[in-house]
Amino acid sequence: MDQNLREQVLQRVRAEIISGQSLPGTMYSVPSLAASLGVSSTPVREALLELSRGGLVEPMRNRGFKVVEPSLTELHNLFDMREVLELHAARLVAANPPQDLPDVRGWADEIARAVETDDVQLYLEADRNYHRAFIAAAGNELLTDLAMNLRDKMRLYGISSRAGRERQQASVPEHYRLIDLALAGEAEALATLLRSHIRSWEPIFADALLRSKENAREPLLRQARS
Repeated sequence: MDQNLREQVLQRVRAEIISGQSLPGTMYSVPSLAASLGVSSTPVREALLELSRGGLVEPMRNRGFKVVEPSLTELHNLFDMREVLELHAARLVAANPPQDLPDVRGWADEIARAVETDDVQLYLEADRNYHRAFIAAAGNELLTDLAMNLRDKMRLYGISSRAGRERQQASVPEHYRLIDLALAGEAEALATLLRSHIRSWEPIFADALLRSKENAREPLLRQARS
């Protein structure tokens, strides 16, 4: 039971952080979070420790866990590595295409439903599961774990912005097209589309990250001038 609760807490807090709902510097107190969720402290502490190992939060002695501030360099590096790993997985799938990718297609349907209902949290969950299923189709568990660990370090700042919502809309047919290209064994066309699909988010995230840093500095600048 605690393992299921741990996973639920992990998914919730991760979603809050990567979506930008919980900004850098936000503190997560184990007792407070456990009380708000109506669970014991054990699964909450385990979930936050797991997130700290992934670099999303850092433990603060006697205070809890603080959301870590990412850098633009880190963001760019994450995109670089995500592209390398996911394109490798895609080429493996296209080199030996299955009859179908039902799990991947099912998550593509969920992504479409999320966009249609303007449900950002569902989009985040469905998109993550789509890419996990796609990578897993390559049949390399280590590759899947590495790619998803990288993805879980990303901050999807700007996902709810106007540009972010437009990008969500544009991604819907891309998710289906990626499946079609993989099943057809068209490795190069698949790699080209997947690279664009991944990289198109980078300027949106980078712009939102810069804005969040500027907004965080404003109160300090006003205080210094007063």
